[in-house]
Amino acid sequence: METTKQTHWKQLTNPNYIGAYSLEDGKDLEVQIITVKRETVKGENGKEDECTVAVLKDQKPMILNATNCKTITKILGTPYVEKWANQRIVLFKSLTKLKGENVECLRVREAKPDTKKPILSDKNPNWSKVIQAVKSGAYSIEDLRIKYEITEKVKEQILNECLKKENEKV
Repeated sequence: METTKQTHWKQLTNPNYIGAYSLEDGKDLEVQIITVKRETVKGENGKEDECTVAVLKDQKPMILNATNCKTITKILGTPYVEKWANQRIVLFKSLTKLKGENVECLRVREAKPDTKKPILSDKNPNWSKVIQAVKSGAYSIEDLRIKYEITEKVKEQILNECLKKENEKV
């Protein structure tokens, strides 16, 4: 069964920044901060505000609110944004109250991502589960990179095994 990617309406109203709407339900997103700076941000209503923005590697920038800045300070052990550069954090979707209403928000996990990930290979006891997860569409290679270090050779091996199993069915 093929599922098509769906677009959250908020991606259309503020497409320049990452938000809770950018994450798949129930999935975290590990990101790397490149730099943090102040910039003028135009909201959905056209109003411009000066905001703190984290520029992220291979992602849209993230507007940082006080809650997320405090969490980053806690996990990185420093309140100085210059020291946040090149550090990794994990984002997740949550809910918060805004004007008496529960709304989705983007939060930073209160734990630094494990920087020493196991290297994935066909010797790993979970190898067949990994192949099945990629083949079924439950996980992409990028999803696997959150948990494992994956070399280009192993990436090709995963894709080849998925294709091989598809061809065996024919």
